[in-house]
Amino acid sequence: MNKIRLMLIAFVISITGFAISTPSFAVYYPPEQAIDMTVAKVQAAIDAMKNGGNAEAVADLIKDALDASKEINASDSVFVARTKASNVLKSARNHLKGGAAKEAEEELNKALQSFSNLKKML
Repeated sequence: MNKIRLMLIAFVISITGFAISTPSFAVYYPPEQAIDMTVAKVQAAIDAMKNGGNAEAVADLIKDALDASKEINASDSVFVARTKASNVLKSARNHLKGGAAKEAEEELNKALQSFSNLKKML
């Protein structure tokens, strides 16, 4: 009887673990919507920079854009292009933290163009 009870408890615990770990809580965006979301966040960072926002706030906006770019899931060629555009965003963020605002703005514009071109690859 004791073995049956232990087996039942182990079974219930394992089923509970599977039920909780399912990705049913995750939100998946279609590639077009994820690209639009990323482009909007990069544009918000550019606008904040042009309006004289402080470097830390703009860096946070760039981080938000980087996080949004992770939602872009399509083909392998889109993945490669997304990675290159994300690297440009990371470089812009590093320049901004280093005090090179002009270089950061140029790279943000380049990243905006790169992310906008992703739609053509779908």
